[in-house]
Amino acid sequence: MAVHPPKVEVFDLDARTNTDPKQIQRDVDEFRVEPFGLYMARPAPGRRQFHYIESWLLPEHGLRVTDFWFSDGHELDQDFYLDVVRVERGERQWRTHDLYLDIVLRTGKDATVLDADELLAASKTGLLDDADTLFALDTAFHTVDALARHGHDLHRWLTTRGVELSWCRR
Repeated sequence: MAVHPPKVEVFDLDARTNTDPKQIQRDVDEFRVEPFGLYMARPAPGRRQFHYIESWLLPEHGLRVTDFWFSDGHELDQDFYLDVVRVERGERQWRTHDLYLDIVLRTGKDATVLDADELLAASKTGLLDDADTLFALDTAFHTVDALARHGHDLHRWLTTRGVELSWCRR
């Protein structure tokens, strides 16, 4: 397996842009800052699988929650995609450091953790220190447990934590 450094994204509220890990800057339709996190909605030009994304960065939970608007013929059996991340919350610019683990949520059904092999490879090669490795594991375990205790319902769980997510299309 080819291992890569943690992916970093930048969310610039003043420029209204999202710079992805490949340094491609995309225009953002909407940013919204709430006490619990940052909402972003933007088109996804050049992507066949999906044409629009909505994401919430939740620093206190170590998560980026994304709703992909899949293109016809590319739909996946998922409601939300959760990235385990470290979030740097700035006044006018936010940054995420992806910690490899992802959780695919099917509301009311299940949650599946992905990419544990990438996390372990990054940790073994020194691309991720022990503190971030442990943070990623703890975050994933806690999230999957909390989702299970709340019927695999993201909104039901987060509401108990004072987090009210709102979406453009939901």
